[in-house]
Amino acid sequence: MIVNERITDYINSMNKEDADWLFAIETKAREDNVPIIRKETKELLKTLLRIKQPKRILEVGTAVGYSALYMKEHVSPDTELITIENYPPRIEEASSNFQKWDKNKKITLIPGDAAFVLKELEEPFDFIFMDAAKGQYIHFLPDIIRLLKQGGILLSDNVLQDGDIIESRYAIKRRNHTIHSRMREYLYVLKNSKEFTTSIIPIGDGVALSVKEF
Repeated sequence: MIVNERITDYINSMNKEDADWLFAIETKAREDNVPIIRKETKELLKTLLRIKQPKRILEVGTAVGYSALYMKEHVSPDTELITIENYPPRIEEASSNFQKWDKNKKITLIPGDAAFVLKELEEPFDFIFMDAAKGQYIHFLPDIIRLLKQGGILLSDNVLQDGDIIESRYAIKRRNHTIHSRMREYLYVLKNSKEFTTSIIPIGDGVALSVKEF
């Protein structure tokens, strides 16, 4: 936990309940150990969507479709959402969930490696939710910058790695060294790039909230 567990539990205790069908998708994902957005991060995402009211959303990392469906509950019915996923079992489950619960049929799931899919996208987005393989964020960033409109919001999830990000690379497990160094580079670029104004927020597993300046 990045934040005191009692504080997190208190914050989450005040959240409104999701629709039964959405709660069922969340519950199954957690039972299956599918990494999905944490409750407190979800509330921030909802608030940002209400403020921004985006017309086009890009999600990098679909998992089973929970966050895409959650986002669609908090934007205009005509908002278009494109989401990218590379893992076949999750593609299948997400597709099934979208078929059942995407009421306005405005969610498009693109299967494949985001490193290649992003390069094929052209029309810009006014909100991007980054929730894929953490070690790839820095490699996705040039296309993310290209695809995000001026004034658009980029929300990057899981950027503090349960607190490991502040540790020396010698204090973390060897298998995590690459992710650790790439995420540090990603956060440095977001905080020092002329294109973005960024705030790093220690909720959930850490989020970076960025606004594109130009």
